Amino acid sequence: MLTINPKEVKVPVLHSYLLGAVAPRPIAFASTIDKDGNPNLAPFSFFNVFSANPPIAIFSPALSGRTGEAKHTYLNIKEVPEVVINVVNYNMVQQMSLASTEYPKGVSEFTKAGFTPIASEMVKPFRVKESPAQLECKVKEVIELGTSGGAGNLIICEVVLMHIDENVLDANQLIDPNKIDLVARLGGNWYSRTNGKSLFEVAKPLQNLGIGVDVIPDYIRNSDVLTGNNLGQLGNIEKLPSEADILHYLNSGAINEVFEVYGTDRKKLEHQLHHVAKGLLENNKVDEAWKVLLSVNHK
Repeated sequence: MLTINPKEVKVPVLHSYLLGAVAPRPIAFASTIDKDGNPNLAPFSFFNVFSANPPIAIFSPALSGRTGEAKHTYLNIKEVPEVVINVVNYNMVQQMSLASTEYPKGVSEFTKAGFTPIASEMVKPFRVKESPAQLECKVKEVIELGTSGGAGNLIICEVVLMHIDENVLDANQLIDPNKIDLVARLGGNWYSRTNGKSLFEVAKPLQNLGIGVDVIPDYIRNSDVLTGNNLGQLGNIEKLPSEADILHYLNSGAINEVFEVYGTDRKKLEHQLHHVAKGLLENNKVDEAWKVLLSVNHK
């Protein structure tokens, strides 16, 4: 395994490794304004939300790694401590990238990148009309992390108003991840698109207490077929199927063919049953997968 000591490599190299490892990262397309009313628009992937009560978002316009100079976003916030964080979806990613160009101060990235500025309701900076969700924010605090190139400046913002395009909502008035079609930043020139096959669900163990991987029998836990993800699914169940449930499943005939072909060889039978269970787990049929795995002891 490659081991990197931050103090022993150049900042650009460390920066590249950090961005490649900590990814994908959401993008804060930050709209600010200076004391003379000049708008600025720039994307930052050192960004996330950190609280809902109060609603807090933090992003970091770092000092330039080449020149050590501060970003216009940071300078504007020091003059006018307000910002609109616009989220970025696939339909606007190329324009967003263009807006990251280091134009001279006073040049509007709205104009250069072809975005439509619309007035905010509670802050001075403009919103980006093309963005499917816009967060009007008041800056609560700025924390400067260093003075050399690559040093971050944490912009701690309180969300005072949020705007969401109704076209990205589902029937329950919640944001549909496929409809909003967000993009995220990786290392180098790479991005990821969060829709379609890239989306998947993982049940949260919020109410039920999962039995844990440590409770899974050794012949299942040490399987050469099941993955760590599969074991995590199996360990997230609240209780194992009962003897009656397993026998009822066996009597249904669902896996009769497996026992007919491999029943005389315990090792081959387990191996095949693990393959069947893996297929069920990939379709989130955890309870049925457990019945398959435990059935080896009931025939």
